[in-house]
Amino acid sequence: MQDLSYFLKERFGASQVEILNRNGNSFHLITLPGSKELRILMTVGLSDHQMKVHEKHMGEEWKELYVLIPSYWNLLDEQDENMNWVFHWLTKLKNYVVSKDTWLGHGHTIPTGKELAMISPKMKQNHFILSDPLELEDELKPIAAGDKTIYFLALIPIFADEMDYKQGKGTAKLFAKFAQQNITEKLDDFRSTVLKTRWNFFAK
Repeated sequence: MQDLSYFLKERFGASQVEILNRNGNSFHLITLPGSKELRILMTVGLSDHQMKVHEKHMGEEWKELYVLIPSYWNLLDEQDENMNWVFHWLTKLKNYVVSKDTWLGHGHTIPTGKELAMISPKMKQNHFILSDPLELEDELKPIAAGDKTIYFLALIPIFADEMDYKQGKGTAKLFAKFAQQNITEKLDDFRSTVLKTRWNFFAK
């Protein structure tokens, strides 16, 4: 069976898909055609591992993680810690799934560590939430690859108050807040919390 690269090139065009290596790890870098001027940075090989999903998610055992890179980021600058965290976190989560023989799905959240440090000097968020494709709902529809279907999960940075809101109100309501403010998986150094004032636990 062809590997995922084959199917990505079939979908986006061979010239739009390349392999980018960083710190001994490989990533798919997909330049989206057309006017979006965006790039997808995606794990390589996670979908070779069959996740142990909950029963209601049977059929979704094969996934790849990605981030949606804005056009102004220079991923070739290996010294820029404002951007290079994406390589670290995609690799860390990929290795976590494989080594722990676990799974990741829409709505799962991950802290940046015990100290809840900021993601980067520019990004003040200290958690991530995983999401089905939002802005890339059409571009990253599941791919049928032989006897399995590969799904895609976006890594989205979130603020501490957004994490609190998600825990108190639920995943759907947090994503509804995102939708109201047109926040998707596209990374944005300059975005602020969707909760302009401290949220009220009992508010609708």
